[in-house]
Amino acid sequence: MKALVLGIAVILVAVMAVLPVGLNWWGDVLIFLRGGLPVLAVFISLIMIFIGISDLKDKFDAKKESKNETPNESQ
Repeated sequence: MKALVLGIAVILVAVMAVLPVGLNWWGDVLIFLRGGLPVLAVFISLIMIFIGISDLKDKFDAKKESKNETPNESQ
């Protein structure tokens, strides 16, 4: 319960910090976003590449296993 109340309080303080009637940090927030978004985009794209490679490996392994598991009809 304490975490919920504290979380709501921190969100309210953050919203007040960027409003013109509060601390007026909106310009600083925009500068941070302009600098941080390209870095975030690079990290997200790297994660997507790793997931794609892993998916291709899984598909290749599944295809390889399905070829090896064909039933032998001579038994």
